[in-house]
Amino acid sequence: MALSIRRLSNAIRKTISQRWAKGTRMSGIRDENDKIREAADLILESSSTLALTGAGISVDSGIPDFRSHNGLWAKYDPFDYAHIDSFRADPHRVWTMIREMNELMEGKDPNPGHRGLADLESMGLLEAIITQNIDNLHQDAGSQKVIEFHGNAKRLICIACGKSYSKSEVKSLGDPPECSCGQILKPDVVFFGEMIPPVALLETQAYATRAELMIVAGTSAQVAPANMVPQLLIEKGKRLIEINLESTHLSHNPQTLHLEGSTSDILPLLVEEVRKRR
Repeated sequence: MALSIRRLSNAIRKTISQRWAKGTRMSGIRDENDKIREAADLILESSSTLALTGAGISVDSGIPDFRSHNGLWAKYDPFDYAHIDSFRADPHRVWTMIREMNELMEGKDPNPGHRGLADLESMGLLEAIITQNIDNLHQDAGSQKVIEFHGNAKRLICIACGKSYSKSEVKSLGDPPECSCGQILKPDVVFFGEMIPPVALLETQAYATRAELMIVAGTSAQVAPANMVPQLLIEKGKRLIEINLESTHLSHNPQTLHLEGSTSDILPLLVEEVRKRR
């Protein structure tokens, strides 16, 4: 009899435990769905929305974050190979790193995260994307207004005469490619020791001044000066929607709605919810 009571007690405890665990999981799902709905409402209520993107949004396209443990900077010291002084001193050496950088981005396509932001723009709900990426995937996804803080690897530039080339033009110009003036070309990306393009800064300031909402996607927002943009909105009392695989210093701010997960998973869900609620 005592054995039967113990077995019954254990069975009851197991059932309660299973139901509690299932309820917790369902509660977690409901919480995430509620957050998606809240984010959709924020977008629909905003008269001016910006997006700030970083390496995380392109990871699902197969481009590793250069700062990750298996990224480009694990092999090449960026303060050496990616410094403008190093390029000026020995461009042939720096092109060893540039070739590998190009290979990492070659043949990569936009993922649902890129396309989700392009969809929001086409719906008239996103004014501009400020990106720290150099892969051109936002433009490939159809985004029209992309402010490039760090340049674009699909362009090359001559640091001697200033002439610019598209990547398709340089295939016949040697390896490494040379400008018509004889100088070895540099990818039109911001190296360490170079300034962010002034036009990008001015445009960002103009958009951020009137923005009511910012979608921060795939970035820890720690690298200056891009990290100053969401902070500017916070100081103005505006809202952030943060989409990232993990929490950042922005996540716990009361003005931030944090959606934890991949941008390629969450942004399509968000766009779908926006369409439902329009």
